[in-house]
Amino acid sequence: MKATGVVRRIDDLGRVVIPKEIRRTLRIKEGDPLEIFTDKEGEVILKKYSPIGELSQFAAEYAETLTRTTGHIACITDKDTVIAVSGASKKEWIEQGISNELEKLLEEKEKYLSKENNDVAVPITQGEKNDKIYNAQVIYPIISDGDAIGSVILLSKDPKTKMTEVEQKVVQSAANFLGKQMEI
Repeated sequence: MKATGVVRRIDDLGRVVIPKEIRRTLRIKEGDPLEIFTDKEGEVILKKYSPIGELSQFAAEYAETLTRTTGHIACITDKDTVIAVSGASKKEWIEQGISNELEKLLEEKEKYLSKENNDVAVPITQGEKNDKIYNAQVIYPIISDGDAIGSVILLSKDPKTKMTEVEQKVVQSAANFLGKQMEI
């Protein structure tokens, strides 16, 4: 655990203020759910809650199925990190923070399709390297109870690849299915 040197008092309602700098660093916004853990030493640990993170094993299997079906890289994210990937190095992707551009797409609940494979691709992770240039890309937000809780992404590095309506529908179906799983 990393010490911050910040000390806060609990108010009469049992509340503690998380400093703005820490909220900004951890990308915690007003209304974000936090999980509360305790350990044997009496420490209280707050962790940003990811509803889709609870489905991480299921998401990994779904990503594998998408890759086998389409032949493309499949990636599933929550609102903060990549939680599943298939068709690419897991070490490079898993638990990497999502890019600001992808976060903005999620906030706006926007789908994305690289047009004719000539558009600049949306970076998926923060600090994405230039060697991760994608020639084709489809991104759909996962919507649950009206909120974007993550995304399903299909990518290709092959310069001859063009995402068609079929790939768009497959990704849209995956996003809709995962969103419905969170509502159950």
